[in-house]
Amino acid sequence: MQKKRWISFLFVIGLIFSIILTGCSYEKPSSTDTNSKGGTDTGKTAAKRDEIKVGMDVDSGTMDPRLSKDTTAKRVSELVYDGLIRLSDKLVPEPSLATKWENPDPTTWIFTLRKDVKFHDGEPFTAEDVKYTYDSLIDPNFKAPYASTYEPIKSVEVISEDQVKFTLKQPSAPLLSYMDIGIVPKHIGEKNDNSLSSTPIGTGPFKMVKWDKNSKIVFEANENYWNGKAKTKTITYFIIPDNSTRVASLESGDIDLVHSPLSPQDIKRIKENDKFVVKETQGLGFTYLNFNQKNPILSDLKVRQAISYLVNKDVISKDIYQSMDKPGKSPLIPPSWAYDDSIAGFSYDPEKAKSLFKEAGWVDSNGDGILDKDGKKLTIVLSTHSEDPNRIQTVEYLQNEFTQFGVQTEVKTSEWPTFSAALDQGTFDIALVGWLNLVDPDKSFYNPFHSKGGSNYGKYSNPTVDSLIEKGRTTLDQKERAKIYQEAAKIVTDEVAYDVLLYQGYIAMYNKNLSGFTIHPSGNFYGLKDAEISN
Repeated sequence: MQKKRWISFLFVIGLIFSIILTGCSYEKPSSTDTNSKGGTDTGKTAAKRDEIKVGMDVDSGTMDPRLSKDTTAKRVSELVYDGLIRLSDKLVPEPSLATKWENPDPTTWIFTLRKDVKFHDGEPFTAEDVKYTYDSLIDPNFKAPYASTYEPIKSVEVISEDQVKFTLKQPSAPLLSYMDIGIVPKHIGEKNDNSLSSTPIGTGPFKMVKWDKNSKIVFEANENYWNGKAKTKTITYFIIPDNSTRVASLESGDIDLVHSPLSPQDIKRIKENDKFVVKETQGLGFTYLNFNQKNPILSDLKVRQAISYLVNKDVISKDIYQSMDKPGKSPLIPPSWAYDDSIAGFSYDPEKAKSLFKEAGWVDSNGDGILDKDGKKLTIVLSTHSEDPNRIQTVEYLQNEFTQFGVQTEVKTSEWPTFSAALDQGTFDIALVGWLNLVDPDKSFYNPFHSKGGSNYGKYSNPTVDSLIEKGRTTLDQKERAKIYQEAAKIVTDEVAYDVLLYQGYIAMYNKNLSGFTIHPSGNFYGLKDAEISN
């Protein structure tokens, strides 16, 4: 009970603090609506509105789909660009810019492209654009964040204006699922002026027409979209960092739709309000503690394991997330065909933690309540980003728990761009962060855990795991792949490359007058193309 009272107190203080902070920079969306004829709505008719307003938690880091690595950048790409394929809500590849594909042998893919498609600037889409996009992704000088995802590609060859061939270095089981990345125009990209990072030009259902950084991103319907014009003229993303402020904006009518991340108490309140629709599904992501193994203290496996035994995932799930997200175990998520419930992870066990700290030489030699070794205190910094109050509460709860058992713990929160840069630079001890859009186990393993992975922030390295990950990519039989990833998952879990705290749920909440929008477990916003809203 004492622990729950402490968490409740923390929550109230954290919520007040976060709202005060976000209130300083948040620009309230205009609540003036326009009807379908472009005039101001007088409230006399139930006309269709020309704009759907969406609340987002962070601003986009870039508008170039090849360089994106945050969720809002992904949501931008889904409106502005098309990939060769699109993944259905069942994660089945469906035609997009490619109308069909062949796999004549394990290392060859041939895509036939859709004809009469144009980029937003009026230039035609051709096979040259596909080749240019993927050539840049695999070019080490381009430094695409997910270059290793496309590493199996040896070459891309234009067969004709509407046909392109991919030759692989070795078979790649997950590659087709990654072909949803937006195709960029060669005639703009080859200028090397970085203009696509701020002025995206795609073939998608919407054009990006305005970007007020840290405030809003405005899109207008592409009148000539190959898959039919969008039903709503304008989509606007409003950047509202605080979860509860976003939901308050939904309740006031300033925005029409919000989605994960959300705070549990807000979800409960909206569910009880018949003005809104709440849709829930199992997400394609997990939340985890990333241990930086370049830190001399955390390079010791016993210390990492001891800390993991001090993490009460049940309390975090039930008391902070109110069971919106479930306790996690390994990097294999429950929706995956490779999921293995027998990989237990670390349960809450302070006695095991004490024993492991002692084995590692950390004891409280001077009675000050902090473990020490060779005259040095056991001190760590727990970091996360300031836009998510659930994560802030979690690190503050863990700070209290760790300190109680002799780990002197400091909490550091920063805005997403700063926090993300610290991950890239390896300037953190233990970071609370999450992975999304895990459409294949390869995405959960290659980038984060392979010694050459582009997102291996903690510098984890194990030759056996490298070999398993490589084998998992090239094995085409799904049952065999499952066994491979289960073996890799057990190793990285036991060695605490990550401590997976939670399996994420995905929730979208929106105005009941919004119709035609279907949620996707990855959070994909392509469905806004068919959405419309009445007054």
